[in-house]
Amino acid sequence: MKPFYLILLLAMNFFWAGVYSAYKVLVQHGLSPGGIVTLRFGLAGLCLALIWPWLPGPAPRGKHLLVTGLMGLMLYVAGQRLQVLGNHLGTAGNSSVLMAVEPLLTSVAAAIFLREPIGPRRLGGFALGLLGVALLNGVWRPDFHWTGLTASLIFISSFICEAAYSVLGKPIVQRASVMKMLAISLWTGTLANLLLDGRHTLAGAAALSPGAWGLLVLLAVLCTVVGYSVWFIVIRQCPVNLAALTVFSQAVFGVPIAAFWLGEQVHWGHLFGSLTIVLGLALGFSRQLKPNPPASGPAPAAD
Repeated sequence: MKPFYLILLLAMNFFWAGVYSAYKVLVQHGLSPGGIVTLRFGLAGLCLALIWPWLPGPAPRGKHLLVTGLMGLMLYVAGQRLQVLGNHLGTAGNSSVLMAVEPLLTSVAAAIFLREPIGPRRLGGFALGLLGVALLNGVWRPDFHWTGLTASLIFISSFICEAAYSVLGKPIVQRASVMKMLAISLWTGTLANLLLDGRHTLAGAAALSPGAWGLLVLLAVLCTVVGYSVWFIVIRQCPVNLAALTVFSQAVFGVPIAAFWLGEQVHWGHLFGSLTIVLGLALGFSRQLKPNPPASGPAPAAD
């Protein structure tokens, strides 16, 4: 992986780390979980529709076009609704802990369906990442309370959709435009979302404050259009499991964001957990950062 790609992924994980807090704020403005999903990804789809004539590369065709549409239904309807609902029923702390399941599910799916090897260094990185998330959130502390099993299962089930989106999307973006694939999947998902609760969502949108609209636009443009494009540009050339390792950094970035935005308390576990996650990233990415990786040929051995 090019060092620039790693920097891009870490930057996007910084912004993605604030999504769960943003969802909490939007719920306070009267939006339902379904309404948040419809507006966020609908705005992202509108943004891409406006710039469609200038998007480079071919659109998905044939079987890949059908799969792209199914990906939109799977992630932007089912997956994201489950994630927002699980986050709403639970707490930010629980979401941060459960978030550590996502890179594991994504890596396992890539290993099964894309035949991506996971070497000992990356396995060690995942292990340290999980330990770091546990330390960072202080799961042993008496003031940490796990939510009910239902909320946790709802939240975790959304990661299955996220993993499938990456695994199904990688072969498509190797032949088609990343942003055109993203646009078509967003349009399909938005159409289904509008059919599900369009009238209720539009009524809630009419009552939103300018600040809430600004937050939705930020989620749509930066966290969706830019973020998902960056993700697929990177995994088009790099192993999915290597990119997934960076998701652990969301737990590190989420601490100062939650402390500044929501006033959550910081404890020593945040320091030790963050350091452990950084060590995991360093181990997982050791011998993987190459300024100019070969464009073709056999993939290097997994470490």
